[in-house]
Amino acid sequence: MKINWFPGHMKKTMAEIRSKLANIDVVIYLLDSRAPISSINPSLSKLSQNKPVLYVFNKVDLADENRVKTLAKAYKGENSDYILMNSTLSGGAKTIKQKINALAKEKIERFAKKGIKTVIRAIVIGVPNSGKSTLVNNLCGKAKAVTGNRAGVTKMTQWVSIGDNIEICDTPGTLYPNLEDQEVAKKLLFIGSIKDEVVADNVELAEELVKLINEKYPALLNARYGDDLTLEGIAKKRGFIAGKGEYDVERSASAVIDDFRKCRIGKITLD
Repeated sequence: MKINWFPGHMKKTMAEIRSKLANIDVVIYLLDSRAPISSINPSLSKLSQNKPVLYVFNKVDLADENRVKTLAKAYKGENSDYILMNSTLSGGAKTIKQKINALAKEKIERFAKKGIKTVIRAIVIGVPNSGKSTLVNNLCGKAKAVTGNRAGVTKMTQWVSIGDNIEICDTPGTLYPNLEDQEVAKKLLFIGSIKDEVVADNVELAEELVKLINEKYPALLNARYGDDLTLEGIAKKRGFIAGKGEYDVERSASAVIDDFRKCRIGKITLD
């Protein structure tokens, strides 16, 4: 099973991000808290390496918050900061604006000495389905960006203003052209950053997900599915019957993946 997904609009987006970065003051890097390390796109990181970066560990409500807090500490530096949040809830916008201004402090102070109130320009980047457009809408206080709980909803960059001194560019989610690390690719598919259609058979994928969760959170799996964690065992417990009285393992596979994404198994961080 080889997982790879890099549609044409992603190549175009990478070129647009590259062209815009010269005029960007702060990069807002969205990470999915269910797999934050796997959410790091080396191509995006390389483009933004000379800019102040605010790492937003999003969807923390679906993740193991203690684990995320431990991982997030590594992203605090002289020219970077982080915040944990659920971008679907109000309340985080004020803190993000404060952190953006803090990261752009040098420019703000330089213009202030000239008696000018400057505009800070930020760009939101991240893998697909990490919640970029939802975050932008949260910051704006209204729905200006199209959102959806699946990969590939945002197709083009768009600028919006938040407050009186910050402009934000929302961008489509991007992966890297060749997902050589298939363990990373699996995690990105688990969290919905890669379209499900990329993998024709999700049985093997679900088995990999059960194995991964069982290594880190066995009690959560047992509480949800019982002691038999095979897809057949899960089908038996859930009453998934196919034709001729056989257990429907394909339905079990879909259920396990959906249960993980909707936090029915529990709050889990795969990295």
